[in-house]
Amino acid sequence: MPDSQPQPPHATPPPSGPADASLLLCGARLTDGRRVDVRLVGGRIEAVGTAGSLAGPPGRGGTRVDLGGYLLLPAPAEPHAHADTALSADADGPVPYDAQDVQRRATEAALLQLGHGATAQRAHVRVGDVQGLGALAAVLQARRALRGLVELTTVAMPRVLTGVAGADGLAVLRDAMKMGASVVGGCPDLDPDPTGYVEAVLEVASEHGCPVDLHTDAADPARLARVAAMAGGLRPGVTISPCGGLDRLPADAAARTADQLAAAGVAVVCLPQGGCGGVEARGTQGRGAAPVRLLRAAGVRLAAGSGALRDACNPVGRGDPLEAAYLLASREGLRPEDAYDAVSSAARAVLGLPEVRVEAGFPAELLAVRGDQLAGALSLAYSRIVVHRGRVVARTSAVREFCDSAAAVELGLPRQGRNELS
Repeated sequence: MPDSQPQPPHATPPPSGPADASLLLCGARLTDGRRVDVRLVGGRIEAVGTAGSLAGPPGRGGTRVDLGGYLLLPAPAEPHAHADTALSADADGPVPYDAQDVQRRATEAALLQLGHGATAQRAHVRVGDVQGLGALAAVLQARRALRGLVELTTVAMPRVLTGVAGADGLAVLRDAMKMGASVVGGCPDLDPDPTGYVEAVLEVASEHGCPVDLHTDAADPARLARVAAMAGGLRPGVTISPCGGLDRLPADAAARTADQLAAAGVAVVCLPQGGCGGVEARGTQGRGAAPVRLLRAAGVRLAAGSGALRDACNPVGRGDPLEAAYLLASREGLRPEDAYDAVSSAARAVLGLPEVRVEAGFPAELLAVRGDQLAGALSLAYSRIVVHRGRVVARTSAVREFCDSAAAVELGLPRQGRNELS
């Protein structure tokens, strides 16, 4: 019977050594079939060579990790998490916004997703209304506590930014950016004046020179056209998600909208695993997935995220980038390589992070998964080793055992078993 035993989030392994120590990954398989050794020094990939050809530099306190039987990949990233509501599905009543509780859940959620492989994560956090800036302060504290283990950035999400009520929201948003939020966000769909909301967000982003990441169901093509027109040319850029409403538009309207988003350079983060509390306050209209193939065909920068992690919106959300990639491949028909790119290279690009390849000179942000082919890894990637800034920061080990089987022996199938089960 299967027995999958991932390491609990609070038991993250200690750092594998000082920042300038070397880490030698031995015998890993790459997606092109090669078996290689990879040497990491100072947070970067120093060398990649044929398996058995590399040695750790002398005198650097190097560590060796045997990756025989593992596929080595660029680490995925999480472009759409909700740190303040994560792991709250079992709470009685509304989500608790006590600072200590938010910090605990945000920390556990970040470590859980790190264990899945996401070494960089973008967390949306509500500001204003009842919670004020308390939830953001708690998530920022979690970020500081996790420094060196995972790169966690925060998006400030105000509810209303226009009209009389919007004046307070705008002030809180500016305070949130001064406090340390990295990205301006929110949901224009929930504001009485969605266009005014977007204008306010873009103004604050321009003041602080930071990216914009908006929640929208994307069911109104005229509104999206205005967003594209306003966002065009903004640097560091604009991202929208989850955009499930695009899939409910007539084909010609959806195609025009996709072309407009591509021309404006607006990125889209789809959520193949479902739920996202940012757009579902009005019921189930935010359910559904963005039209992935249409957006890709139009040239839209498309990444995939996880969305809700075991909160009221999705009580069974797993926050696993490889599951998101699996769903893109199985539901949307993407090639495994393209599906994984959506949660790795494309996700990192949305976060404004440098590209990662398993080549010398690139950042040492890596994920090793048990298996020898990417398709199999997306399907059955239970055992994982996560590398962030050149050191192992998380391990998950899974063991599957069967009783002795004459059929398996006759067919020469690989087996893991114990005699007492026979």
